[in-house]
Amino acid sequence: MRRPPSTETLSRLAAIVGEKGVIRDAHGKEPYLREWRDLWHGETPLILRPANTGEVSRLMAIAHETGTAIVPQSGNTGLVGGQIPNADGSEVLLSLDRMTRIIAVDAEDFSITVEAGATLASVQAAAAEHDRLFPLSLASEGSCRIGGNLASNAGGVNVLAYGNARDLCLGLEVVLADGRVLSQMRALRKDNTGYDLRNIFIGSEGTLGIITGAVLKLFPRPRRHDTALIAVPSPQAAVSLLSRFRQSANNAVVAFELIPEIAITFVTRHMGVTSPLPEGSPWFVLSEFADAADGVMEQALADAMEEGLVSDAALAQNETQRLSFWELREKLSDSQKFEGGSIKHDVSVPVSRIPAFIAEAMPAVERFMPGCRYMCFGHIGDGNLHFNVSQPVGMDKQAYLDRWPEMSRIVHDVVLAQGGSISAEHGIGQLKREDMRRIKSPVELDVMRGLKNLLDPKGILNPGKVLPEE
Repeated sequence: MRRPPSTETLSRLAAIVGEKGVIRDAHGKEPYLREWRDLWHGETPLILRPANTGEVSRLMAIAHETGTAIVPQSGNTGLVGGQIPNADGSEVLLSLDRMTRIIAVDAEDFSITVEAGATLASVQAAAAEHDRLFPLSLASEGSCRIGGNLASNAGGVNVLAYGNARDLCLGLEVVLADGRVLSQMRALRKDNTGYDLRNIFIGSEGTLGIITGAVLKLFPRPRRHDTALIAVPSPQAAVSLLSRFRQSANNAVVAFELIPEIAITFVTRHMGVTSPLPEGSPWFVLSEFADAADGVMEQALADAMEEGLVSDAALAQNETQRLSFWELREKLSDSQKFEGGSIKHDVSVPVSRIPAFIAEAMPAVERFMPGCRYMCFGHIGDGNLHFNVSQPVGMDKQAYLDRWPEMSRIVHDVVLAQGGSISAEHGIGQLKREDMRRIKSPVELDVMRGLKNLLDPKGILNPGKVLPEE
C-alpha cells in the first residue's frame, strides 16, 4: 500500500499552483471525486489545478522526487473510473480544468491548437468561428475536455466519417512522470521521422504521461445536413441500410446510429422529448448525411423501402427538427437512470457481425437475469455498440448492480466470440482492468508493462488503472 504524501510534500505541491489552484475542503473536492455513474468515490488530500504546462511540469518533478501518486483528470466524464483516485487518500488529483485556452486556429492549414483543459464544445465553437469543423461529437461535449478525449481515445457519433480522437490529432504536448515536457505541437500531416510517440500517449488514460496540449485536425464546415429517423425491422436491416447509404452517398454519410424501441420509450417517458415516428418498430436508425447531393437520402430511403429494409422514416425539415432528432439520441444514457440500475457495456464487433452479436447476447443476458431490459444502441457505422441492461422492474438496485461482473463476463464472451473488443471508446480504467488478463496475450501485456516501466518507473501516474497487477 502506498503511503499518503507528507505534509511537507503537499505544501510544496500547493506552493506551485498558489491558493487559486488548490482545493482542500471536502465540499469543493466532492465534484472531482465522484464520477457520473456513481460507481467510484475516491479521496485525496488536495486537488491541484495548475494554470499552465510549466506548473504541471514542476508538480510532476516534485511528485517524482517524493514518490507521490498523481491522478490526472480533465472533465470527469469518463465512464470506467480512470479519472478517480483510490479511496485511501494516498493519491493527489491533478485537474486540468484551468488550462482552457484556444491557442490558435489556422483556417488555411485546417488545424487548431488548444490546451488540454479546453472543453470539446469550446473547440467546436472556435473552429466554427473560422468556418471550420472539429468533428468529434459526444453527448458530454459541453463538459468533457480535450485532454481526456485524447487520453481515452474518445469516439462518438462521427467516427464513421472522421475517425476516433486519435485520427483527429496532429501533435501533442505531454508532461512525463519525472516532469520533463515532451513537446510535439506540430501541425504536420506527414512526419516519418522515427517512432510515433504521439500515439503512445493517446488512449493511455493518464498512465504514461499527462497531456497538456494538442494540435487537432479541422475539416470544411458542412453547408447542409440531411437527417432522418428511420424505422427498421431488425439489426440486419440496419446493417444493410448502412451499406446502401454508403454506396449511394459515399463519404457524405457522417452518422448512423442504431436505437431500439425501448430506448425511444425511456427517452419520451423521462426526458420530455417526443419522437417524430410512432413507436411500434422494434428498431430505429438515426442517420445523417453532410453535403450530399440534393435528393440522395430521399432516393436511398425510397429504394430501401421497396426492399423491405425500411418501414417508415421522418426527415428533418429544418435545423430545429434536426437538433430535436439528435436530442433523442443524446439523452438515451440519462434516461436509463430513471429505470433503476443499468449495467453498461461499451463494445465493438465487425459491422457485419452486429446482427449475430445482438441475436446471441440478448437471450444470454435474459437467461442470466430474467426480466432484465436490454437497451442495445450505438454507432453501428463503426461497429461500436453500447449494450446496456436495465434492472428487472421492482428489483433492488444495488442487488442488481452487484451482479455487474457476472453479466459483463457473459456479454464479453459473446463479443470475443464475434471477434470484437470489450472497450470501443470508453477505455479500461478501473472497471475493465482485470479483464485485460484474458483479452491480451502475455506478449501484449509485457510490452505494455515495459512502456509503463520506462516512462513511469516509480509507478506514480494514475496507479491502479489499465494494467492488471502482476
